[in-house]
Amino acid sequence: MNDPIRFVRQPVALAALVCCAWHAHAQIELAPAAADPGALSPVVVTGERSGGVWRGAASIDVVDGESLRDGQAQINLSEGLAGVPGLVIRNRQNYAQDLQISVRGYGARATFGVRGVRLFVDGIPASAPDGSGQVANFPLGGADRIEVVRGPMAALYGASSGGALLLYTEEGQHPAQWRSGVVAGSDGLLRVSTQATGKTGAPKEPGWSYALDVSRFATDGARPQSEADRTNANLKLSRPHEGGRTVLVLNQHSSFALDPQGLSRAELNANPMQTTASAINFNTRKSVAQTQLGLAFEQALGGGHKLELMGYGGQRQVVQYQSIATGAQVPPGSSGGVIDLDRDYWGWNARWRHEGDWQGGRLSVSAGLASDHQSDQRKGYENFIGSTLGVQGKLRRDEVNRASTLDPYVQAEWRSKDLTLMGGVRQTRTEYESSDRFVGTGNADDSGRKTFQATLPVVGMRWQWTPAVQAFASVGKGYEIPTLNEVAYRSGGVSGFNAQLNAARSTSAELGLRGRAERFRWNATAFDIRTNDEIVVQNNTGGRTTFQNAGRTQRQGLELSGDWRYGPISLVSALTWMQAEYLDAFMTCTTTGCPNVNPQVQVPAGQRIPGLPMQQVFVQAAWDTGWAGSRVVFETRHVGRVMVNDLNSDSAVGHTLFNLGLHFKQDRGDWTLREFVRLDNLTDRRHLGSVIVNDGNNRFFEPGLGRKLLVGLEAQRRF
Repeated sequence: MNDPIRFVRQPVALAALVCCAWHAHAQIELAPAAADPGALSPVVVTGERSGGVWRGAASIDVVDGESLRDGQAQINLSEGLAGVPGLVIRNRQNYAQDLQISVRGYGARATFGVRGVRLFVDGIPASAPDGSGQVANFPLGGADRIEVVRGPMAALYGASSGGALLLYTEEGQHPAQWRSGVVAGSDGLLRVSTQATGKTGAPKEPGWSYALDVSRFATDGARPQSEADRTNANLKLSRPHEGGRTVLVLNQHSSFALDPQGLSRAELNANPMQTTASAINFNTRKSVAQTQLGLAFEQALGGGHKLELMGYGGQRQVVQYQSIATGAQVPPGSSGGVIDLDRDYWGWNARWRHEGDWQGGRLSVSAGLASDHQSDQRKGYENFIGSTLGVQGKLRRDEVNRASTLDPYVQAEWRSKDLTLMGGVRQTRTEYESSDRFVGTGNADDSGRKTFQATLPVVGMRWQWTPAVQAFASVGKGYEIPTLNEVAYRSGGVSGFNAQLNAARSTSAELGLRGRAERFRWNATAFDIRTNDEIVVQNNTGGRTTFQNAGRTQRQGLELSGDWRYGPISLVSALTWMQAEYLDAFMTCTTTGCPNVNPQVQVPAGQRIPGLPMQQVFVQAAWDTGWAGSRVVFETRHVGRVMVNDLNSDSAVGHTLFNLGLHFKQDRGDWTLREFVRLDNLTDRRHLGSVIVNDGNNRFFEPGLGRKLLVGLEAQRRF
């Protein structure tokens, strides 16, 4: 069944970002600050070394690794992040397309992978320089924590940083630990994993710290043509030296997934668990392989100064068979129905940091220069030979696409007990170049190039109103560039580099309150985002998606979260309300060849931006029973109505799901055993897991799962 998959190497680098950390014990609870992650951190200045989020001015939630793993399959990032407000992360139940992720509305237009949200694993980006990324290689089994960055401060990561997800893996410690686990569930789901952490040498004279995570996952899928498997491996080595340390990170990922695609409204109503015929006829599928390597070095220079250097390099390969009709591949300039992508990418980050006492507070200053590069060798083939479908046919596309960035940045934070002042600026410059190597009769040279650049200032402050309540605010500029995929076609679906597509520019502001008491911690944040030149779909037919700039949009919202504990009872909740709409009318296309053929269709001002629910609610209640180390967990997840396209011609209705889990834990000397049983969608509610935004075939709908059972077992040993 599997196509050949070549393992390749792909690390990626970092840039810069913010401060503080809203540390979560169960889901969103404040906790003590984490250890400084060192040179592999993409953060420019962090407040976590001096009081955590309680003394910072940004919206950052931190979910710890134990919460990500406890009672979870540890397959999808959507399992453990439902309690983070402002984050929409939905499982498509389609492992060929990855999760659907948006932060405060950024990234909602992505029909596959992640757009507009920066991703990092141990400081190595899982996002390419053009802003595209995936979370399938996130090593959840070995995670120490995930930081979810929202708001204006996220722009300090550079272009296409409407938000950021940063996963940090565990650090090796004494004593060494080993754990292994297995999870089985409905639809043939099976996941096995092993983690090992520790240090060489003696406690007083440590050598290398190591942390290894290896996992294998497979499922038959809930629908026909949805079988998938995935293998991940992540190794982190670090060694201290006088005044600093060296860190090496190696990550490998390989996966194969059949693609069930979406359903039309008629197909959904007839049978939501079917698969559209074209997916089966063309045997739609996708294979991915990547390897990434990062090396970081940090050195104290004395007087509070520190130098941090990091480099990375790697490769990624994707082979994908689509269901594009054979007739649509006949015209000259067609790119075929098979994607064959080989990507090399690399980069570096050099940063100076200084921290010291100043004017009765603590001042942190950093400045640096980051550069990222990607080179894509992209080929396209027909997906048929004669009357045989779903096989690689004639070559129809051959080009090299390159993206490179060079970003200087600087940031400062001054903090005292009652006040924090933050400011930063990043100048981002991204150069695109496309070289067409498939030129012939009726197929002109489609090469092109364009440069995107912007200066992104951000300021923020935090004021301690009372010992138990704080206010914070920030405002800044954002900048989202189109991905290389999004500039691949000109107006009307004509092949060639779309130099007319501009970046979207935004102004983002937030104002929040947070408080803490003996048993209760809470956070309330209001935000407003105004965007010019929003990037939207112009036409999506014949396997080609053309993008355009649509004028102004606005996203306004409110995020509420709380964590209450009383003895053995705990309650965690998160609510997001967001109004996201187009402020300007624009023209879109619903026919092949548009806009060369009239009529066009107008999207009126006031239409909702598709892919975004207006409201999202998560509530988790847990009871530590005191019997045999058991814990009962009950979850409620509500997602509001979601529009499927810019015309708002159809929608996925809102739904509420209930999940129940029973967890056990036993400590027996050096051994710890954990077991869980989980039942998702208790009422077997028929619902839609996600939508494919602006799908050209009107197959917008990706059905969610019915009632599903998960059973897990994990053993841990300390040495």
